[in-house]
Amino acid sequence: MNFYKKLSPFYNLGLFYFAVSFVLRIVLFFHPITQSSFNFLESLKIFSLGLLSDFFVFIIASIFLFLYLIFISNSKYNKPSGYIILGIFLALFAYVASGKTILHEYGGALPKIVLIFIGIKTALFALLLFLPKLRDKIRFWLFAFVIFLYVLLILQNGLSEYFFWNEFGVKYNFIAVNYLIYTNEVIGNIMQSYPVIPLFSALFIITGIVTYFILKKSRNYIDNIPSVIEKIKITAIYVVLFIISLIAIPTLAKTENSKNVFVNELQANGLYKFYLAFQNNQLDYFKFYKTLPNEKAFLLLKQQFPAISGENTSRIITADSLENHKNVVLITIESYSAEFMKMYGNEQNITPFLDSLAQKSLQFTNLYAAGNRTVRGLEAVTLCLPPTAGESVVKREDNKNKFSTGAIFKQKGYDVKYMYGGDAFFDNMKDFYSGNGYEIVDKSNFSPEEITFSNVWGVCDEDMYNKAIKVMNVEAKANKPFFNHIMTVSNHRPFTYPNNKIDIPGDIKSRDGGVKYTDYSLRKFFEMASKQPWFKNTVFVIVADHCASSAGKTELPMDKYRIPGFIYTPGAKPEKFNKVMSQIDIMPTLFGLLNFSYESKFFGQDVLKPDYKPRAFIATYQDLGLIKDNVLTILSPKQQVKQFDLQINTKPGIAPEYQIDYNEIPMKTERTDLVNETISFYQTASDMLKHKKYQKN
Repeated sequence: MNFYKKLSPFYNLGLFYFAVSFVLRIVLFFHPITQSSFNFLESLKIFSLGLLSDFFVFIIASIFLFLYLIFISNSKYNKPSGYIILGIFLALFAYVASGKTILHEYGGALPKIVLIFIGIKTALFALLLFLPKLRDKIRFWLFAFVIFLYVLLILQNGLSEYFFWNEFGVKYNFIAVNYLIYTNEVIGNIMQSYPVIPLFSALFIITGIVTYFILKKSRNYIDNIPSVIEKIKITAIYVVLFIISLIAIPTLAKTENSKNVFVNELQANGLYKFYLAFQNNQLDYFKFYKTLPNEKAFLLLKQQFPAISGENTSRIITADSLENHKNVVLITIESYSAEFMKMYGNEQNITPFLDSLAQKSLQFTNLYAAGNRTVRGLEAVTLCLPPTAGESVVKREDNKNKFSTGAIFKQKGYDVKYMYGGDAFFDNMKDFYSGNGYEIVDKSNFSPEEITFSNVWGVCDEDMYNKAIKVMNVEAKANKPFFNHIMTVSNHRPFTYPNNKIDIPGDIKSRDGGVKYTDYSLRKFFEMASKQPWFKNTVFVIVADHCASSAGKTELPMDKYRIPGFIYTPGAKPEKFNKVMSQIDIMPTLFGLLNFSYESKFFGQDVLKPDYKPRAFIATYQDLGLIKDNVLTILSPKQQVKQFDLQINTKPGIAPEYQIDYNEIPMKTERTDLVNETISFYQTASDMLKHKKYQKN
């Protein structure tokens, strides 16, 4: 029994961690975004295997607690060992402070972090060595701090998992890893979206209370420090459990194989999901996905593009009419789902301007976003290629001098700009666009009087459009056509915007308000633009970057990728294009409307051409999908392939071309032709990027 008490810090913290994880699963199980019902076996799997995953993850996560506890002793402070150990600490501190260690080869903050850590350890050891009468009190408060820190991290992780699910409908993934990089925007977003002060006040109070009770039940460890024999037993138990955990965690992860994605996500441990996302932020297509011989992959691609030859996509696009060098304004709207618009069934009247503008435009009624993040949307309309596995090209190191829409406009004598109301450093936009020949206009270009409202993401859309009008007025005087790509920010959590603009106050942080204010700002932009001399000679392309949410029962829920998109040309006859198409087709279609002749490497196509074969690409960072012939084919890591028969779930009162809800029925018989075609698209796109064949030169 006495030895059992020596394990009390571990099992008391462990029980608390399991309780938090269980409550979190219950909350997420019944969360509104969890659009699923679960049978008994699914529920049992979620909670039983989930608990097992939590147990083994806790064993791994408690490594620091184990190392701290196992080195607690009084004997190390005896003479002369105490002075020898202190001397070693001081020498180590001096060595790291010298700036000539292996740590400094890595650069960054690592040497400073290690130096601070060693400095703290040295100071604490000196206190315990030279103040033996206070040793017990100091040790108690150190022990309390360690327990407090673990409790705080357990609660903080639970909160983070909840808010991440609230935003994305999944446990930690690739996006969470990215958020570590852009702490300013992310922390700012949290500060503006949630009641942070009350939240963290409550968090610290609860942490203090829980720490008090755990200390009460666990202080036996430091009041009666384990003997050497007891420490050997503790070490043996922990090492065995640690080794078992290393094997058990990935084994349990393999059981996350339900056809219902929510079952897999709820069963999973968030910390392990984060680790996997961190490990897999770059996915080599040829290592992780099903492939074909490269020659065959490009031969299949040739069926889509008969003019290509060899292992590339180069071909000549020849127009049959005189080129029309009109100005072009491309507006990519943040998080704008098709379901927000009236024609797709929304009854809240939150997009009145876009609803009316769509009726005057060339509408793409059956358009799908390439991905579920802004960088995927920007990649799609800029590079016009399928969303390859891992990071978007926008965020990769090799992201410059690509074959892009901007490059085509530059060939035609256009001024080319990327406009963003926030800091273009975010998501690597500045590096990507400047590296591809775009001039950047972002928040840093605004004078104080040009900013009437801003939040953590940047200036409000009205301010961005006001700035854009000024820039375009200057451009128009240069007697050169211009291409300006504007990225909006207001329809993003925390959904704050100026008050007294629409009938939904800007300080209540409403998604509907964000959508409606975005629509209002676009109306103001077009009102201003229509008064400018360049307006009638300008084509406006309006498309969402991605949907508001991508959570669903399957890896790639169809309705969560359907986005609005249209091309408005003042004075032109309105039309509808109802065939399935991809976000990557928007700009090649525009080039066709402008009668551009050029050498193309784009995977995107002019959908108005008679040889267009309807298909669309949708993807996460690891699941790569192709929609064709009412079948969704998905390629996943470990050479996995899934296919779903798409059966429309018709909603009354909505025209056929605006129906967005599909039942995705797993197919029993594989459509091998579609599997090979999907592989062909994604494999050749990956090959082009990997071997630098997608450069503009």
